Amino acid sequence: MITRRRFLTRTTQLAGAAAVLPSVPGLLEAAELPAATAKSLPRWRGFNLLEKFTRRKEGNPPFAATDFELLEEWGFNFVRLPMSYLCWSEPGDWLKLREPELKHVDDAVELGQKHHIHVNLNFHRAPGYCVNPPKEPLDLWKDQKALEACCFHWAHFAKRYKGIGNDRVSFDLLNEPPDIPEADYARVVRELVRAIRAEDPGRLVIADGLRWGREPLLSLVDLGIAQSTRGYEPMRISHYQASWVSGSDKWPEPTWPLKEGDRVVFDREKLQRERIAPWVALREKGVGVHVGEWGAFNKTPHAVTLAWMRDCLGLWKAADFGWALWNFRGSFGVLDSQRADVTYENFRGHQVDRKMLELLQQG
Repeated sequence: MITRRRFLTRTTQLAGAAAVLPSVPGLLEAAELPAATAKSLPRWRGFNLLEKFTRRKEGNPPFAATDFELLEEWGFNFVRLPMSYLCWSEPGDWLKLREPELKHVDDAVELGQKHHIHVNLNFHRAPGYCVNPPKEPLDLWKDQKALEACCFHWAHFAKRYKGIGNDRVSFDLLNEPPDIPEADYARVVRELVRAIRAEDPGRLVIADGLRWGREPLLSLVDLGIAQSTRGYEPMRISHYQASWVSGSDKWPEPTWPLKEGDRVVFDREKLQRERIAPWVALREKGVGVHVGEWGAFNKTPHAVTLAWMRDCLGLWKAADFGWALWNFRGSFGVLDSQRADVTYENFRGHQVDRKMLELLQQG
């Protein structure tokens, strides 16, 4: 388990090492992380890292130190770790924790400290709920046993990282709650926050918006937590030909602005009005806002992807929202995305989408 003494000792060692680092692009702007509060989230910019996204039969690898090195070098300061509780709990006993897997999360926190990157921990699969199949055996929104187990896991992380500042670590409770009554979701969020604050009263907590992260929750304004939205609208651009989205293989090839025939059906103005303005209104009530996931699958034409991304980034910059692309390495990312219409640059064993990377660095 990571301890405050171990973490602070390691921080001191790393600070000394940083003093002799050569100058690299982006290092100065990433060198100091801003203060973070639930009312005023920094405009964090970064990526989702997927080493604990699903449990792997052969065991999940640790988070890659080279990812953190590149992110710092390129001027980014945020990673979100969407994780499955099955990675660190024993099969058949979700209250029995596996320390080696948890140590991997500790190491990610330390890598964040070393490379000036905020680490946001998220339960993508929690006891009782995941947006992706397979369905959990119990229902987090209805079954008390599932809720108690989820509280147990978050309380463990709260205790584990107590004493490490909110500029370095935050908790994103549950990935993309479904289309359920707001009261049901709010009840679960309040219980999870209570469990976390019993161990660490000051920990920065973030809740995803309702209906898959799309809608802000006014009923949680009094709780003193931040909220996370998504940047996947319109889906016909972000998930064109995505195998996990039924019917997406039959969508016409998208444009941006998105058209049906000669008629524009989605553009920058609609994105601002329908998807961003409600979250700006939430922030004006004293709730910090961050875009926890966004991006376009690799079947969307690259030129369309970049045009759409440019508008998203411009609108979020104007709103002072940070963001985390899904993902860093992979089909949505800047590394090894396997797009058919990109001339990649060979870079340290990876294929880099340089145009996308430079656009993100400006955003």
